[in-house]
Amino acid sequence: MKKYGMIIDLKRCVGCHACTISCKMENEIPEGCFNTWVEEWDTGKYPNVSRVKLPKMCNHCVDAPCIEACPVDATFAVEGGIVVVDEEKCIGCGACVSACPYDARYMNSATNKAGKCTFCIQRAEAGMMPACVSTCISHARFFGDLNDPDSEVSKLMAENKTEGLKEELGLELNVKYIGLKDALKNGEPEERYRGGK
Repeated sequence: MKKYGMIIDLKRCVGCHACTISCKMENEIPEGCFNTWVEEWDTGKYPNVSRVKLPKMCNHCVDAPCIEACPVDATFAVEGGIVVVDEEKCIGCGACVSACPYDARYMNSATNKAGKCTFCIQRAEAGMMPACVSTCISHARFFGDLNDPDSEVSKLMAENKTEGLKEELGLELNVKYIGLKDALKNGEPEERYRGGK
């Protein structure tokens, strides 16, 4: 059985935000709402200062709190583990938005329904990469079947140390990062650029 996942190599991300823009265009995300975004901040002390670029999105948790929080079962995981929202069922209560520990869900201002990243399921089902992956100019994002040992994402996980955000929550994430420990060695500052959020 397939298990879709994404690997983001933070050493390659240049913070160009092409992922954010291509996602908004592909999925017709209204102004002020984001399926993916890139947070940035400076770290270190002069003269050893660097800029952290941390793309964020729904982590497609196996034990997704948003699924449990939805009172009408509008949020669920499809085969392959992609967490989606059935807009016909969604009553716009926002329980899933409050339940997400990653601030990765939002209320769509155009539909008054919950919105989130779907790994561009419409593209994945057609054998294409998500828009954010296909437009990444530095090839920092990788997408594929985590259960296929020959997939690029599986090989990257085997060859690199990968970590997810807030893994201490035990939600079994399907989005992992290469270089996350280095990026967060000084923590995430409260004040940072949040990719337009």
